[in-house]
Amino acid sequence: MADPKAFLNTPRLLRARRAVAARVHDWEEVYQRRALLPIISGQAARCMDCGLPFCHQACPLGNLVPEWNRLVSADDWRDAVERLGATNNFPEFTGRLCPAPCESACVLAINADAVTIKNVELAIADHAWEHGLEPPRPPERRTGRTVAVVGSGPAGLAAAQQLTRAGHTVTVYERTDRPGGLLRYGIPDFRLEKHRLDRRIEQLRAEGTRFRTGVSVGRDLPADELRAGCDAVVIAVGATAWRELPVPGRESTGIHQAMEYLPLANRVVAGDLDRSPVDAHGRHVVVIGGGDTAADCVGTALRQEALDVRQLDIHPRPPEDRPQTQPWPVHAKVHRATTSHEEAAELRPPDLPDPDIRAYASATVRFDADARGQVSAVRFADTEPGGRAPAPGTEHALPADLVLLALGFAGPEHDTGLAQQLGLGLDTRGNLARDDRFAAGPDGVFVAGDAGRGQSLVVWAIAEGRAVAAAVHRYLTGRDELPSPVTPADHAITSEDVPPLPA
Repeated sequence: MADPKAFLNTPRLLRARRAVAARVHDWEEVYQRRALLPIISGQAARCMDCGLPFCHQACPLGNLVPEWNRLVSADDWRDAVERLGATNNFPEFTGRLCPAPCESACVLAINADAVTIKNVELAIADHAWEHGLEPPRPPERRTGRTVAVVGSGPAGLAAAQQLTRAGHTVTVYERTDRPGGLLRYGIPDFRLEKHRLDRRIEQLRAEGTRFRTGVSVGRDLPADELRAGCDAVVIAVGATAWRELPVPGRESTGIHQAMEYLPLANRVVAGDLDRSPVDAHGRHVVVIGGGDTAADCVGTALRQEALDVRQLDIHPRPPEDRPQTQPWPVHAKVHRATTSHEEAAELRPPDLPDPDIRAYASATVRFDADARGQVSAVRFADTEPGGRAPAPGTEHALPADLVLLALGFAGPEHDTGLAQQLGLGLDTRGNLARDDRFAAGPDGVFVAGDAGRGQSLVVWAIAEGRAVAAAVHRYLTGRDELPSPVTPADHAITSEDVPPLPA
């Protein structure tokens, strides 16, 4: 530890955000471009290098947090990059998108402010790219084995990179026109600018990973034919079957799923479209849902210059502080304001006294429509105490001519023919069934990420992608250790390093 008393003397300091008035007029990331390295080094020095680092347990990737905190505090950025890369293929993604359960489990968080682990991780990742410390790492030799990865989200990309670096010939199949999955079309640029994704894709290509876009396996390419033409298949198609809201008036014009709305906005930013056919400009927008996707819809609508934006969340408002029922080191459900909600609070209409645009414990009852069938209002009611049913006599209405449904995902889509053609089964939750080593039943077929786990975090997707790569490598070669130029021998991933499946 560079300063054994830093956790006492140095206050927690978060990464600075750009002013709301500036950032809502562009699609650039909300944070200031460059982190001041002395500040980041000082924040890393707050790490106590605990004998039992609970941040390891909380991180699905098992990131070596105290190690790279110590290195950053000593300004040893090159070794910090190596330590972070030993467990995480894409820290520039997790440093921007992960909710940081590691910080909730920081020992300092028992009675003080946690170490800013996420900000330090992001600073290391950005430093690596800025200083040429993320070159392509192609394998020294090829094994002669071929692997198909279906899906190019974080799980598929992590699996592909690990297997390519191990010497296998990997082809990634993506049904849209560009690789990246929800990282590309589900996450707005103000949270993840796509040039960061593009440079990772180019790194994978330079290492030898092949990409076939515009191919829906099961429809355009029979899945059984794909399996017959390679030595192993990894299914990493995600959980993209969105949840519906079956209430009266749902058929009205102007009601869209979030994953119909956000990809179009991203295509405008990418230059594919001049204007989105589902645009919030000049509209009264109501977002229904309470998660990150709902927040992304709020931030997107603000940048499209909506007249006003309101959000309905069926869950009660979380407490400001950790409840006793969720003690440390649990990642507690407390009230958190995203950058989108920060923007909405500052830009709220003058007739809205509450700075929080979210209405909690609110159950949507029905949608009203005008004579043309265009949605005109959302009717909602307070929920019964402790439940989700509408309480009688509590109905409210919000004007709306654009409604966005951000209710989460029910699991992988089952109408593509992929599961049927490969003979894959389903678990009790409708996800693709697999065993505790990701094997899906048919010989040589593996399932990773949200397709088998259900809707989850980007950090879990990367962890499962790395672990399924180890399982596939063992299947193909009989060897436990998965070689990788960025993974030191004492931290080599093996087929035993498999994240536990959810209960």
